[in-house]
Amino acid sequence: MRTLVISSALLILGAMLSSCTDDSDNNASGSDLEPGVSGPSSVETEIYGKMPNGEEVKIFTLTNANGLVAKVTEYGAILVSLEVPDRDGKLADITHGYDTLEGWLTNTSYFGATVGRFGNRIAHGKFTLDGKEYTLVTNNDPGGIPCHLHGGTKGFDKVLWKGEMFDRKSSRGVTLRYVSADGEEGYPGELTVEVTYTLNDDDELIWEAKATTDAPTVLNIVHHSYWNLSGDATTSINDHELTLDADHYLATNAGLIPTGEEAPVAGTPMDFTTPHLIGERVEADFEALKFGGGYDHAWVLNEGDGDLTKAATLVDPETGRVMEISTNQPAIQFYGGNFLDGTVTGKGGVSYEHRTALCLETEGYPDAPNNPDAPSAVLRPGETYHHKMVHSFSTK
Repeated sequence: MRTLVISSALLILGAMLSSCTDDSDNNASGSDLEPGVSGPSSVETEIYGKMPNGEEVKIFTLTNANGLVAKVTEYGAILVSLEVPDRDGKLADITHGYDTLEGWLTNTSYFGATVGRFGNRIAHGKFTLDGKEYTLVTNNDPGGIPCHLHGGTKGFDKVLWKGEMFDRKSSRGVTLRYVSADGEEGYPGELTVEVTYTLNDDDELIWEAKATTDAPTVLNIVHHSYWNLSGDATTSINDHELTLDADHYLATNAGLIPTGEEAPVAGTPMDFTTPHLIGERVEADFEALKFGGGYDHAWVLNEGDGDLTKAATLVDPETGRVMEISTNQPAIQFYGGNFLDGTVTGKGGVSYEHRTALCLETEGYPDAPNNPDAPSAVLRPGETYHHKMVHSFSTK
């Protein structure tokens, strides 16, 4: 089953029909939704497969006017793939993941996923909110120190969302919705969540999360794609060039839990304020790198002037692909694929080897519920959580 929204002819017909009627009842929300797009742009949906309980799962394909193609599935609100051209115009998928829903159902690396309720780590799986202690599952133990990671055993990455595609002038996308029950994975409050992927004709992929709650809770919803801008999943990302707009990073203990210190990057291998090849200093004799087995830390973003702050620029010198990231969040986690070890077989039967992809996750501070000096991770009734992350693609 496939539904395709395309054809400028439909736009013309729609405009002719609407000119003959009173449109006062149409588009009451003020949205610029349109019934189709011009040129080669499109948004389409089809059945991707079925969950173990028989529920159907959809996949959405977004294509912009320049030929970029993003695929998103309802399972885990996952970015399945993203095809981007190199400097010669050759398209290639620049993400790690799986070809089929059956593959995604085995996903333990959080490839492409929307993770939550709390992305990143919470020390010992415990936090106190309004005088009450909450205990979460501990599903990660770096350095032999247990912690709660990415929302728990069955976080947002492992549930079925409900997707609805949309088509706007110069952009198209899908909004996915999920209601997380009070007590799910140990978190308080019923949480209503909406995640939107938008692909526009400026070659931007925008991931945006919003949420409301009926009781106080903690929240840090994060997008977790693994990137290799070469388009060749067998190659190392150590040859990628990275810039981070951050003068400080969060120092951690051996369990990768922030100590509370915002350490200066100057004079250390953590300094990406100017472009550096990722592999240039990754094996340096530096405590933070030893704790993480390489880069797996949160950088504190420098304050910007507008609603969004520039966070990172990633370049593959070989293909010329460039990805710039901006966000409204205070930090970015740079994870260098240190725990990829060839045991996971992904798209095209490729085994994902050590450091063949990296993550750049904009976020609140890890373990913020246990750090009173961190930007607050608490969401209360009447408030709306909002996380916006813009990926801008170009070549050089």
